[in-house]
Amino acid sequence: MGKPTVFLGFLTVLASAIGVAAVGMGAASTLEAISFATGAICVWLVVRENIWNFPIGIINVATFSVVFFQSKLYADAGLQLVYLLLGIMGWIMWLRKGEGSSNGSIGRVSAIEWIVVLLLVGVSTVGLWRLLHLVGGSASFFDALTTSISLAAQWMLNRKQLENWILWIIVDIIYVPLYLSKELYLTSALYAVFLCMAIVGWLQWQQTWRLKNQGSLIR
Repeated sequence: MGKPTVFLGFLTVLASAIGVAAVGMGAASTLEAISFATGAICVWLVVRENIWNFPIGIINVATFSVVFFQSKLYADAGLQLVYLLLGIMGWIMWLRKGEGSSNGSIGRVSAIEWIVVLLLVGVSTVGLWRLLHLVGGSASFFDALTTSISLAAQWMLNRKQLENWILWIIVDIIYVPLYLSKELYLTSALYAVFLCMAIVGWLQWQQTWRLKNQGSLIR
């Protein structure tokens, strides 16, 4: 447990330092740097199962919504507003279940839930793709796809389900080249950090789940 925690702390500090340096060099706006730092801190707190990820996450989505709107990534901008609502909902859910620390129970996604999630992601992607194409959005398909997957991942996170990390990993893999293509270099670097954090999050939550379910198979 110690090594992943130290590694995550290092990534969080590194992300914040890069954000400050990028602003100083004129490579990023102050708003993008704030998004960068709060995003890294938020993911670090999620991995640690700390309920303070929600208020930090709310600050993060508020700043990112402006950054994405300015880059014509309308679905991603709108997604941040949905994240705001889901973040408030998740905050309440974790408080009610007493899951403000690692003492909370990590759950799993059932086969039926996976089927529902995949169907909803597919329908949402197609619908958003068409809508974004009509309004002249940039990278419409990938914007719609990442938006749909991210919403599913956030819902799983709100329910503290282990598999939320699988979806975040998929999303981050897509986001890194997408933001590079939009010349959002700092944001692309942030999502590369997110990818590393999501992998660590998956491994750490998986280990926690195993310890509390010794007789169960993880895969």
